[in-house]
Amino acid sequence: MPLLEPKPEALRPLTARAPSPDRVPGWKASGTPAELRAALTALLGPEKVLWKVSNLVRYASDASPYRFLPQVVLVPEDLDDVSAILSYAHGNGRGVVFRAAGTSLNGQAQGEDILVDVRRHWTGIEVLDDGARARVRPGTTVMRANAALARHGRILGPDPASAIACTIGGVVANNASGMTAGITRNSYRTVSSLTFVLPSGTVVDTGEADADEQLRHAEPSLCDELLAIKAEIEADGPLTARIRAKHEIKNTNGYRLDAFLDGSTPVEILRGLMVGSEGTFGFISEVVFDTLPLDRHVSSALLFFPSLTAAAAAVPRFNEAGAIAVELMDGNTLRASVRVEGVPSDWAALPQGTTALLVEFRAPDEGSLAACEQAAASVVADLDLVAPAVSVTNEFTRDAATVSGYWKARKAFVTAVGGSRPSGTTLITEDFAVPPSRLSEACEALLALQAVHGFDAAVAGHAAHGNLHFLLAFDAAKPADVDRYAAFMEEFCTLVVDRFDGSLKAEHGTGRNIAPFLEREWGTSATELMWRTKQAIDPDGVLAPRIVLDRDPAAHLRGLKTIPRVEPVADPCIECGFCEPTCPSEDLTTTPRQRIVLRREMMRQPGGSPVEAGLLDAYGYDAVETCAGDSTCKLACPVGIDTGAMMKDFRHHRHSPREERVAALTAQHFKVVEASARIAVGLADALTRRTGDRLLGAVTRLARKAVHPDLMPEWLPEIPGAADRVLPPTSRTGASAVYYPACVNRIFAGPRDEGALSLAESVVSLSARAARPVWIPEDVAGTCCATIWHSKGYDVANAVMANRIVEAAWGWTAGGSLPLVVDASSCTLGLAHEVVPYLTEENRALHEELTVVDSIVWAADELLPSLTVFRRTGSAVLHPTCSMEHLGDVAHLRTLAEACADEVVVPDDAGCCGFAGDRGMLHKELTDSATAKEAAEVNTRAYDAYLSANRMCEIGMDRATGHRYHSALIELERATRPAL
Repeated sequence: MPLLEPKPEALRPLTARAPSPDRVPGWKASGTPAELRAALTALLGPEKVLWKVSNLVRYASDASPYRFLPQVVLVPEDLDDVSAILSYAHGNGRGVVFRAAGTSLNGQAQGEDILVDVRRHWTGIEVLDDGARARVRPGTTVMRANAALARHGRILGPDPASAIACTIGGVVANNASGMTAGITRNSYRTVSSLTFVLPSGTVVDTGEADADEQLRHAEPSLCDELLAIKAEIEADGPLTARIRAKHEIKNTNGYRLDAFLDGSTPVEILRGLMVGSEGTFGFISEVVFDTLPLDRHVSSALLFFPSLTAAAAAVPRFNEAGAIAVELMDGNTLRASVRVEGVPSDWAALPQGTTALLVEFRAPDEGSLAACEQAAASVVADLDLVAPAVSVTNEFTRDAATVSGYWKARKAFVTAVGGSRPSGTTLITEDFAVPPSRLSEACEALLALQAVHGFDAAVAGHAAHGNLHFLLAFDAAKPADVDRYAAFMEEFCTLVVDRFDGSLKAEHGTGRNIAPFLEREWGTSATELMWRTKQAIDPDGVLAPRIVLDRDPAAHLRGLKTIPRVEPVADPCIECGFCEPTCPSEDLTTTPRQRIVLRREMMRQPGGSPVEAGLLDAYGYDAVETCAGDSTCKLACPVGIDTGAMMKDFRHHRHSPREERVAALTAQHFKVVEASARIAVGLADALTRRTGDRLLGAVTRLARKAVHPDLMPEWLPEIPGAADRVLPPTSRTGASAVYYPACVNRIFAGPRDEGALSLAESVVSLSARAARPVWIPEDVAGTCCATIWHSKGYDVANAVMANRIVEAAWGWTAGGSLPLVVDASSCTLGLAHEVVPYLTEENRALHEELTVVDSIVWAADELLPSLTVFRRTGSAVLHPTCSMEHLGDVAHLRTLAEACADEVVVPDDAGCCGFAGDRGMLHKELTDSATAKEAAEVNTRAYDAYLSANRMCEIGMDRATGHRYHSALIELERATRPAL
């Protein structure tokens, strides 16, 4: 056992708790049954079979109110693996559910037997025909696909609010649409072709010229039955008319029976049926979309009305004026959205009846947009708008930041309103559609029904399409609350179907919570045709059992998940999954959502249960140690949940008093530590130059085993030599700013490129060249931004250094009269924000007087306008750091790069490198996993310069790509140096 092995008990929940009714039973503590595990391991290999109870629990939840524990989780890499899984399931009577992003709101991504992760190895996009079409793999997020298409002036039709996280496979399988797609831009209308695997294992590519011939050869009975159903529908005039009428408004309840009307051959019929089939007909391995023009000229307004009725009445007029989106938010939604960063705080006091419409026009050019704005103005002139808060303008704007803020508030409906629900309650998200002409009436009826059943009323939606969303929060552990939900659903379905002839599901898919009500909307004849279609395609019922089709009238009440209270920072989480694509450990261990899901299961368990023991045993490495702590999850979360902060707190709890004392000593004597580290790096560099990296790597690996891998770094070949002991000479007299070289740049050298200055020399030279000289204090040695200790949860040491650096910075800057320029983005973030909670009251007052500026921002804003560029490189690829994302400095990095290079590229897959100070040396597998996609994209071509803004991130990217990254400031110095 390592000398300083943290004890799993340190993470055990201390809060008194009663066992939850939906807790994982103790007999499942060993995870996947041994026989099943052995068979699948033999079939696929051990690395593709996740069997521990912690694996099963983290996949048991999605964004829905349901929770089902799978028997096993499989991670296939290719179609051969998928076919093998389906063959095994057929032969052994098993059920299979495919899961990608897990952003499903109705339990479509959950299974009780074999759950198959089709996100991890299934990403990628190929742009075709200069963007007119795109071939996309199912694990690719909508946002990632659109980023690639944007370069060609194109975009996908579907635009769900969860585009940051939801994947193409789920979007097509649920026929998700979003704000602008309606019934003309959704997947059903924009999918050109599909490649999918049927339950039998037959692979169908609908884009192949002989696809029908191949299908007929492989599945003759299926072809015959599909054509027979088609003939039966077409022979029934009233049924045909009913099917057409049901899809004149948004509708994802049940299967797309209009596929039988729109398709003339079995393959064409299957292509239509697969859209919206929710994983019950096959696995979609590839989608070819017909894309749409990306109209870059945008004008938007957030218009406030005195009542919901008044707002709804205005919707048709904006539709007629050509608006691409008309989104509705009622008063409760607006008030709840103040939880979202950037939303005006005065919305919290909006009058009860206030309702807003977010109206947007898009056009290909300025002239067309001006015409749109003129049409919008004529509509607005006749409206009785209100301005119940100072921030309300009721004006159309082209300002991108303002428009982005409007959409951020709108897209956060589920998470913002859900995040403000009472602690411990389950959240259900419903959506439905009515004829747009009856929108106002439907809103009023819905709010009244919510009030009758004691649910807080909140409604939002795609008003242009008659599509409304609402939320219900209740305690699934209380039978009375479940009964209240059941009673509401009965009346709701009656209301939508009987009064409005609407769709019980407009865009979220049938899922588990509407499956029992399918026949109520569609009638017996159409519903039985859906069952018959399922039988034809999946006769053994292998795929997604009880999703879409379920004859149990109480199926929507089965598997409702409780939401136990957890740490306050994470308690508002509704498990939406928006955080997952940003997480460096997403493909290695766990994601922020899964870290919270696992914690909640611990809280469901009685203390000392075998399940709790299994979860704790895995949580240390899977959740705590492999969290980069970069808090990019906070940026992606609409309500700002910082799971990274929670993991740092857990690290703190795992420390022994002795470890805390040692850490505090390193902070108190950091001048010695810094000098020793620089000497050690220099000696290591000299040693490896003589003997290579193998010896030092072997020694540090042995030391890691003896001490602990989370405390002892491993030597990596990419680690640079030591920085110069003496910093460049500067003068305080006439200085425009105080320059603080971060300790990482005082310890580690930059790239050893011939003729290149060090980072410190570059900052000093650039500032002098621009007549904005900087001064480096003589006593910077021994100081630090405190991130070293903050990232590891050493609170005492963190407080020691945080207060020391603020006191020193206040003195250096003459009480804040000069800006403090910091040359590492993570240190800028630490000094500007992260030190604050650890400061004394007196030092918080000093900190408020400081102006902390990142060196990239200093150079872009203060230096570049006064510099002359003498030479440019051809191309540069950038790695924006996660700290820059937090600080909002990415645009400044690009500005500097564009001054130095003719072509500047930010990879679509750029993200946190996971190096996180020294975490990449503690767990190099984290950086390897975090950088894999970005590195693959970078290495598709050669660049003349590889630029970033943080030395440790540069080391991480060196390791990932095999190319030498360096600071954009070093490149700028070279470009603006009068003579080389």
